[in-house]
Amino acid sequence: MPNLIFFMTDQQRWDCIGRFNESIHTPAIDRLSAEGITFSQATCQSPMCAPSRSSMMFGYYPSQLGVRTNYGGLFDESRLPSEPLPELLRQAGYQTAGFGKTHWNHSDGVEQPSTRGFEVRAIGLSRESGHYEHGAVMIGDDAPEALAAYYRETASFGGGEENANGYKGLTSQIPMEQHRDGWVAEQALKFLDEGTDAERPLFFYLSFLKPHAGFNVPKPFEDLYKLEQIPDIPQPPWLDEPDTHLFASDAIHEQSLAHYREKREVWERMSAEERKRTTLRYWANCSWLDHYFGRALDKLEKLGRLDYALIVFVSDHGEMLGERRYRFTKYNLYDSSVRVPLILAGSVIPKEKRGTIDDRPAELADLVPTLAKAGGVAGEPDASRLRPAGTGGKAGKLLRVSRQRRKRAAFGTGLYVADEGMEAHLVHRRNDPRGGGPCGRGSRRALSPDRRPERMDESVRAAGLRRNPGEAEDGAADAFGLQLGERAVLLQQGRSKAVIVAIESCRNDNYGG
Repeated sequence: MPNLIFFMTDQQRWDCIGRFNESIHTPAIDRLSAEGITFSQATCQSPMCAPSRSSMMFGYYPSQLGVRTNYGGLFDESRLPSEPLPELLRQAGYQTAGFGKTHWNHSDGVEQPSTRGFEVRAIGLSRESGHYEHGAVMIGDDAPEALAAYYRETASFGGGEENANGYKGLTSQIPMEQHRDGWVAEQALKFLDEGTDAERPLFFYLSFLKPHAGFNVPKPFEDLYKLEQIPDIPQPPWLDEPDTHLFASDAIHEQSLAHYREKREVWERMSAEERKRTTLRYWANCSWLDHYFGRALDKLEKLGRLDYALIVFVSDHGEMLGERRYRFTKYNLYDSSVRVPLILAGSVIPKEKRGTIDDRPAELADLVPTLAKAGGVAGEPDASRLRPAGTGGKAGKLLRVSRQRRKRAAFGTGLYVADEGMEAHLVHRRNDPRGGGPCGRGSRRALSPDRRPERMDESVRAAGLRRNPGEAEDGAADAFGLQLGERAVLLQQGRSKAVIVAIESCRNDNYGG
């Protein structure tokens, strides 16, 4: 069985790796891209930490798990829908070591919350954070002074470190190894030096809290960039966005709208140099974490663990980073929020596929069955999976989703793209004339060709997904991104198989969300 290496960041944009942005310094990730497959159209299942990560670890959609917000979670260990990935691999004979963020949200009121399969566990938070796991080493216990220093430095950053000060950031005065992510990385590197079991294959999970705001960045990584070489944040030619899903969402989430207006007012008063510094610090955060991935890869290589290995690099969702009139964080359905970097690398990748870009759609829910298949898990989870040598349709669909799993799925009023033959179209479940689409009840008959455009327009209006204001005059949408449904339709045209795109957006401000 191959060693399985799982690297994850929090809130890293799809275009903030060297493969897609030559200005950003990510040599370790670039090494993986050069030696593996980079999925250019990978999307998360929800642009929010807890739902996205639960999907990644269980292989189900948020609607199936019932985890739709950062307050949500699967709290009852006796009623889990299946074993999570670490437990699947532990049962298959792997040594399972997990370092950093999982965001299970399952420890409140539980005396001994489960590690869910991790035999070795270290978490860069306190026991009181709501993220304690029984037997885990916590930074709050191991290095309380370091954690206290971190919180003092970020005290003005607000909830989730996502207010205007959090995004403006600062040059950190804390030694990098005493940051929460730095401490986690050092625990992981120490394990590689002292704790691996030579008799078993290794599942090594290293997951960071950054580049999620706030941007208190170690100086050596700020110094990798020159402010004059950082681009200013591009803005569309309109000031407001009526008739979009952003407008509809703002109308019912007053707190989120207030947070947006606060940051927008600050950024509109900034100079271009000040705005660029936010981007610089975000990129520097990415470079800092890449530095730790590189150190881990070097140690794994010296141990011989990369001789037979599958390596994953991924982020849980993206970051708007000031686009669309100074929108930050990720609670929307634009590319910068829902697209994520995803790379599969390692010796198990066929030589002819190494260094390639796969432009087919891929979903993070596919990672569980992909890794379970690679790890030889008996009775592997029933789902489609990423297959380097696959052709057509979604990136490497090996098995069809079972009828039972489709029956369990409940996408509510979510959006999906239905591909009838070679023509894709956006539909809204509540208004779908077929009675609910592939995950609902009703006929699967195709719409007549003359009705499809009309139905698509009606569905787009119902979901608040019109084209951007001003596009007809100057094509601004091409420069600033299509709405999700429009991009998905364009993405699917000419594909040979149906792909369900189910991105569910829920908003909640919570710790590290």
